[in-house]
Amino acid sequence: MTGKNDDNSTGQAMKRMTIGIVVLVVLTALLYLTAPDSFYPWAKAIHVIAVISWMAGMLYLPRLFVYHVEAEKGSVQSETFKVMERRLLRAIINPAMTLTWVFGLWLAWKGFGFQGGWLHAKILAVLLLSGLHGYLAGAVRKFAEDRNEKPARHWRIVNEIPTLLMIVIVILVVVKPF
Repeated sequence: MTGKNDDNSTGQAMKRMTIGIVVLVVLTALLYLTAPDSFYPWAKAIHVIAVISWMAGMLYLPRLFVYHVEAEKGSVQSETFKVMERRLLRAIINPAMTLTWVFGLWLAWKGFGFQGGWLHAKILAVLLLSGLHGYLAGAVRKFAEDRNEKPARHWRIVNEIPTLLMIVIVILVVVKPF
């Protein structure tokens, strides 16, 4: 009974998320078409919002794994973590990463012509963060299938990686050291 309700609730959440993304894309396209000269700061704002959302998810998901490891397989608690992890990944982390990349690449092209050592280093750090994103997405699948073999300590360490990459990225963007 709970599984079917969770699927319906997840479906509704995905539907709302999809509608929200479509509205964002339409409004963004309209803004670009009607006022292309003032689009850059809006693109930057959307990029920053997407980055914050992506980072929030990337910091929270490994913490969920720490607690999930401690839950008995098949328990209500374990099943709840599976739903939380899946929803976090699909409804927040994946769309936020996509928006981060789309607007970030546009800003890098439009604002900097993909020039600058700091920008190349930033893109490398974002690629590393994206690789971690892929690793965490794989972990969500393993947890969903009760196949996680990593201890809580592993997930505590993994939880620190997004923070370190975020620090590097922010310094590169703000200071532009090279």
